[in-house]
Amino acid sequence: MRAGLLLLLAIAGPALAGETAYVTNQPANSVSVVDLATMKETSAIAVGGSPAGVAVSNDGRFAYVTSPEGKFLTVIDTAINAVLKKIPVGNGPLGVAVHPSGAPVYVADWYEHRVFAVDPVAARIVASVAVGKSPSGLAVTPDGKMLLSADRDSNQVSFVDTATMKVIGAIATGTRPFGVTIDAAGLRAYTADVKSNTVTVIDLGARKAIGTVVTGERPYAVALANGRGFATDQYGGTITVFDLKTLSVIRRVETGSYPEGISASADEKFVYIAHWDDNTLDRMDTRTLEVTAEAATGDGPRAFGNFIRK
Repeated sequence: MRAGLLLLLAIAGPALAGETAYVTNQPANSVSVVDLATMKETSAIAVGGSPAGVAVSNDGRFAYVTSPEGKFLTVIDTAINAVLKKIPVGNGPLGVAVHPSGAPVYVADWYEHRVFAVDPVAARIVASVAVGKSPSGLAVTPDGKMLLSADRDSNQVSFVDTATMKVIGAIATGTRPFGVTIDAAGLRAYTADVKSNTVTVIDLGARKAIGTVVTGERPYAVALANGRGFATDQYGGTITVFDLKTLSVIRRVETGSYPEGISASADEKFVYIAHWDDNTLDRMDTRTLEVTAEAATGDGPRAFGNFIRK
């Protein structure tokens, strides 16, 4: 599998310079490619199947997109912004994450209540594991040893050993966890709990919840930057900003309508927010908490996952 992956990387060539966003537009059946330096959409990639989840590999060479209605995972070559292949996966692929090494790609299946490990080169499922009900967001620890699954309808996070693809534990979160984010040090994870309007903070070493942040209405996902957490409040039209040390809320910032996906820039100076109703991707300064730029996207941007190529 590794040899095949290296061959594919060589064929793909070098990734483009600068940071780029790959924003899934669910009703439009496309992915908007946004140059984050200019905040302009440079292309729109037809994907199909109502794309929702997205994850960019650590080396930036590939973007992986889930299509729940199409029941497939799309592999996008970011050097040429074109679809390389579509891989059938489960009955409702939603959340997606990439192992730090570049493979496998993990896909959460909402209907089968499983997480699949996909070999993107061989274009096939190589392993799977049963988790809680309706797994949504996925995240992998920086060392690649553990995968977290936010099991929405079980109100829990499952911990999966990536070497064995077996569940090694689960803990309760707030009600209906959806997005899950792990910090750069691999010490803590944060879930956006849609129904309880909270963020649950998890100590990964102890595998236990150590705190809760009260958010606006219907938090969808969380980004971490500049010592702060940023939760998108779907129904509130706000971003709840909180201090990562004290877990106290700093401010609730009004943004566009129905904010969903959110990711931070590599230097943590900005977070980028997809707004479902406005068809925009906004840039927020993580220090001043001001929205400094806006880019047009396709219809219904969801951008659920790590959507920035750094």
